Amino acid sequence: MEKVKLADLAWPQFKANPYPFYARLRAEAPVCPTTLLGKRTWLVTRYSEAYSVLKDDRFVKDWPAATWWFHRLAGPATKHMLNQDGADHTRLRTLVHKAFTPHLIEGLRGRIQTVCDELLDATAAKGQIDLMNDYALPLPLTIIAELLGVPVNERSRFHSLSRSSLSASSFYGIARSIPDQRSLVRRLRKLIAQRRSEPRDDLITALIKAEEAGDRLSEPELVGMIILLIVAGYETTVNLIGSGVLALLQNPHQLDVVRQQQGVSDTAVEELLRLTSPLEMSSPRFARKDLEIRSVAVRRGDLVVVVLGSANHDEAQFDDPDSLDVMRQPNKHLAFGQGAHFCVGAPLARLEGQIALSSVFRRFPNLKLAEQSESIRWRKSLIVRGLETLPLTL
Repeated sequence: MEKVKLADLAWPQFKANPYPFYARLRAEAPVCPTTLLGKRTWLVTRYSEAYSVLKDDRFVKDWPAATWWFHRLAGPATKHMLNQDGADHTRLRTLVHKAFTPHLIEGLRGRIQTVCDELLDATAAKGQIDLMNDYALPLPLTIIAELLGVPVNERSRFHSLSRSSLSASSFYGIARSIPDQRSLVRRLRKLIAQRRSEPRDDLITALIKAEEAGDRLSEPELVGMIILLIVAGYETTVNLIGSGVLALLQNPHQLDVVRQQQGVSDTAVEELLRLTSPLEMSSPRFARKDLEIRSVAVRRGDLVVVVLGSANHDEAQFDDPDSLDVMRQPNKHLAFGQGAHFCVGAPLARLEGQIALSSVFRRFPNLKLAEQSESIRWRKSLIVRGLETLPLTL
């Protein structure tokens, strides 16, 4: 099989249906060579190896010999736990969990429902909706911004600055995103300074105060963690809502099951996460030593990327994996990753997805795709799989 070009996997045309290509990779080259940032890289596409890589501490997130330039250019934007390993990662995650608790997440249920209702009220008289821009994006963006304490007039700018790096599929794309990252850092430093002088009941203030065994987040770590929480707090949910609605509308028998249950169950949310894989690929890991993955020699310092969207469609793990089954059990998907770097925003994404999907189908029982199928546009991104627009009639 020819060497895969990662940039080709970022195009909207590919994102529309990547699964036949992934099936070919699983069959012909389950550990497939490619290049990322000029380094030899391996795409891991089968579930068993994907699960093992995500849990294996021989694969690390920080490799100074290869990442120093990125940390230096982006500055504090990269100083978060997703880029740390071992004790450094544990320290940061522990501090964040003290502020981002399950109790806090469950307490948001009423507010999430209110925001859903307000957004749907605003579109009811129009007879149509662009689900992505009118609902899927503003819901989780509003919730995470309120949690953090980001002012209303700053939210759209924070969104555009944080999202630019997710669209990058090459070294040049990453380099072009650096000015946005620096602008976001400046805005966050200003907001942090305000919270230090005037504490409020929000997540930024809680992170400033978070303490474990006398340790606190340094300012660069604080900036990096807020950026990570902004992205983790809404990006997966946006794509889950958009792709989830599309999948259910394209599978009317499964939508009937959801309606009979009078809402989207936990099981249905897990299946939509598996089927649509809002996070298409894991963030890269470096091999700490020479090793083998499925008899393929991986050298020390090589990059390894788990293709979550492929692993979640592996026929060796899931029966009829390309079909939607909202009652599927068991369903040990990898949509949020696995291991030490399991997505910290997973509980919030699940709760928002369940409420948002249930609300839109309850409010608009005749919801349909707009007639022009070509108007469904996918985003250009290597890391995530999500819709740019989804026009619907009410």
